[in-house]
Amino acid sequence: MRSVVVAAHPDDEILWLSSAMAEADPVVLCYGAPYGKPEKAEARAKAVAALNLPRLINLAIPESGVRLLVDWKNPVMTPTGMAITDTAGQARYDANFIVLLEKLRPILAGADAVYTHNPWGEYGHPEHIQTYRAVEALQKEQGFTIWLSNYMAPLTLPLIRALGSSPLWAEKRVAVPDVRLARRLRAIYLRHRVWTWSLWHRWPATEMFFAQPPGGQDGWHSLTGETLLDVTKLRWWKTDGTARRVV
Repeated sequence: MRSVVVAAHPDDEILWLSSAMAEADPVVLCYGAPYGKPEKAEARAKAVAALNLPRLINLAIPESGVRLLVDWKNPVMTPTGMAITDTAGQARYDANFIVLLEKLRPILAGADAVYTHNPWGEYGHPEHIQTYRAVEALQKEQGFTIWLSNYMAPLTLPLIRALGSSPLWAEKRVAVPDVRLARRLRAIYLRHRVWTWSLWHRWPATEMFFAQPPGGQDGWHSLTGETLLDVTKLRWWKTDGTARRVV
């Protein structure tokens, strides 16, 4: 069984997908140069090179700069990811989708399982969602199973409720984050000043993946009653909005 990890940005791989990395061949990072921050592009490239992961592919597609350009009160998914509230941003975003498909297609050929972002982009990053949509499009061509992370944020609840009321997964699997690896790589990102998440982030004792196998949705389940991990408050949230803290 060949599994692949596909993460949008450098550091996403250890924040949301660390438990899948040990068996992954390869680990793929999709986006590189931060939009409008040329001084960060070289630093991020050096950090990725310093990770020294034996099966790492860095696509380094320049970011589209649409991080804050989604209407999360009325989120709309599109074939390339999300509707963007800025015309120029939408054009950059859509163009990146085409590049991402072309670059991922030969890498995912022959994969049995692809671990990637969920369709609401964890905490609501439109490039996370675009990465999922690209993987989903290639699944139709290549027939692998997609495994989604169970991370979320309150911002993304409207989209989660919209998507999760319909069949979304066929199987779920509890996994243990590779905290040792995650902390080692985080130190490298911090050293190069390109760590993008909270300095106080702590990994949960367990995380969960939801499987989307190819071939239709017979026997799939909705998210109703499922437990998702809130990354902003480090709490477990039910999809109805109730919560309990991780201990």
